[in-house]
Amino acid sequence: MAPAGKVSGFHREGNDWYCSAGLPSDITVIVEGINFHLHKFPLVSKCAKIARIYEESQSTHIKTFTTELEDFPGGPGTFLIAAKFCYGHRVEFTPRNIVTVYAAADYLEMTDEDDEDNLVAQSESFFHKNVLRAWKDCILALQSSESVLPRADRLQILSKCLNALSMMACTDPSLFGWPMMMYGSLQSPGGSILWNGINTGARIRSSESDWWFEDLSYLSVGLFERLIKTMEARGMRPENLAGAIMYYARKYLPGLGRWQGGQSSNTRRVTSYSLTPAAVDQKVLLETIENLLPEKKGKSFCRFLVGLLRVALILGVNEKCKESLERRIGMQLELATLDCLLIPNYSDSDTLYNTDCVERIFHHFMTSETIITSFSPASADVETSSSSGSLRKVSKLIDSYIAEVASDVNLKPGKIRSLAVALPDSSRPFHDGLYRALDIYFQAHPWLSERDKEELCNIIDYQKLSIDACTHASHNERLPLRVILQVLFFEQLQLRTALASCLNALDTESAPAGPLTGPSDMAGEIVQRDGWVTVARENHGLKVDMDKMRSRVGELEEEFGKIKQEMKRVTKSHSSLSSPRLVAKKIGCRLLPRSSDAQADKVEGTASTPRASVEQPQSSRHSRHRKSFSLF
Repeated sequence: MAPAGKVSGFHREGNDWYCSAGLPSDITVIVEGINFHLHKFPLVSKCAKIARIYEESQSTHIKTFTTELEDFPGGPGTFLIAAKFCYGHRVEFTPRNIVTVYAAADYLEMTDEDDEDNLVAQSESFFHKNVLRAWKDCILALQSSESVLPRADRLQILSKCLNALSMMACTDPSLFGWPMMMYGSLQSPGGSILWNGINTGARIRSSESDWWFEDLSYLSVGLFERLIKTMEARGMRPENLAGAIMYYARKYLPGLGRWQGGQSSNTRRVTSYSLTPAAVDQKVLLETIENLLPEKKGKSFCRFLVGLLRVALILGVNEKCKESLERRIGMQLELATLDCLLIPNYSDSDTLYNTDCVERIFHHFMTSETIITSFSPASADVETSSSSGSLRKVSKLIDSYIAEVASDVNLKPGKIRSLAVALPDSSRPFHDGLYRALDIYFQAHPWLSERDKEELCNIIDYQKLSIDACTHASHNERLPLRVILQVLFFEQLQLRTALASCLNALDTESAPAGPLTGPSDMAGEIVQRDGWVTVARENHGLKVDMDKMRSRVGELEEEFGKIKQEMKRVTKSHSSLSSPRLVAKKIGCRLLPRSSDAQADKVEGTASTPRASVEQPQSSRHSRHRKSFSLF
């Protein structure tokens, strides 16, 4: 065979390739518009497909045979390699061309049945002995197989590469052709590995399990998906799979990296790879990644899911993908933070934040029956909590979320209410956060009616308000008057309970025969109730005034009822129409005297008689009725 790389027998003139064999060409092969003027015997002796086509065309008796090979794997470049092989040139196999040459040899049917050690046998031998044993060669072979995927898949080239990569990723990488620290700490000044004194151009990789993330990120979405599924079937740990998926997504989805903490900056770069990033459709990528993600939970993983959801809302992915992301976030909502849920509204809605999406996430948290587990203990994201603890965390989260979005002037009261009642009452041990959120909403929406405010305030359980919240609510002018009265009522109940508990504690302390209480416990109880005692002293005057007002209103109502009854009884009698003074005397009232009468009374008043002294107590008895009558 000719030396490797010798092309003296072939030369190109425009779109035509010629073989300088000293004989005229008797067969022309067309591949994608490129004409190869060759000779029949070298091709027919090694290519069963061309031989069959030539035999079928013998009936035409054409001197020069011409055929076109449609959908030829690898195009004209790969056919040139196969043609040179037919003329006895040695083929130089590389990880970049092995898949296309293998597929082209299979297309031309260059098997050992036509010639010993044909191109199919040589390609298969190089693929198994060289490519499948080295990590980088498998990556390069996979990346170069994009143009011949159907045939490469049929030849099981892809499955063999994927299995080899998954096996090497699950095993010690130093066993597969990469010099590691175990061979010594010889490094170049730039940090590259020195192999027998030669700069290999490769960086020393860390001993962590993420050394292969960067290499996989150069594969296309389809190959990456198949590789992840192969690794999962082999039993790779979920956190490693999730890490590779997150790394791949951050590379091709701009803006996603800021939503995942703990990013590793130690990535392996190998200059000999010369890999180029794959052309990725972001919408297809996001939908594919969502299907690959494991059903696990973790802090950074939850942030990553929220970041995916944001990008999904921008790209407009299908509803199934968005719903699945919302469900995944809802199933681990206790690990989310407030900034995660502040999702901007990318649609034409008037509101600033996408509250509908967050409401659905809270609904998934409450209705999900599937319990997902955290990553393995080796993961840094492990955080387990009971169901009650998760409810408390989520209740604080939703109260903070409502308080944050409450300043949006376009946010409707119905949306605030639906967010507030998304969790049961038992999830909130205190309603201070909910009260604060509603107060912010009232402050940002001063045009709300009293009815809307009362409907929102009905969500609050006033018995679960702390001392500070009660004090603030009792003086809050933004609250409806009825709500303030309810707050004062429940505050009085809490004050009575707190004072009774405090007095019982003091009595127990002073009792000689009672059980001894630890000084630290007693001090804690006194400190805990000190705030209520202070509030009781401040509200004592208000309580007294309210009691006086209540008793005075009761007295007035009673007197008014008696007067109404007398008036009804008097109007029924006909005599009342002719004698107004008789009516006034009957009901115990005295009409204003005339001027003449006033003078007579003045004269009579100067003289002290026993009759006047006797009538004086009688007039004092009717004084209350006179006051009551003056109300009319």
